[in-house]
Amino acid sequence: MLDELKALQDNNTWTLVPRESSMDVIGCKWIFKTKLNADGTFDRLKAHLVAKGFHQIAIINYHETFSPVIQPSTIQTVITIALINHWDIRQLDVKNEFLH
Repeated sequence: MLDELKALQDNNTWTLVPRESSMDVIGCKWIFKTKLNADGTFDRLKAHLVAKGFHQIAIINYHETFSPVIQPSTIQTVITIALINHWDIRQLDVKNEFLH
């Protein structure tokens, strides 16, 4: 939990503002998950602080949504280019990728 809070603060994920009576405040909650190694043994515990966005009402609380997801055709193109050029393909996990 402390790592998650530190990452949120280090990335300036939010700005504290004075609460006005007209504001609808969105709550948050902690989500906990046990991560396992490929062989099924325990790796570590993870914690994520998430907003309860399901309390929001379209047009009143927000006008649009955005989810940074890569298109499957982009992945296929990159893999095809790598195969043609005999390049190694590697995978990685980016911590705190959605905090900006």
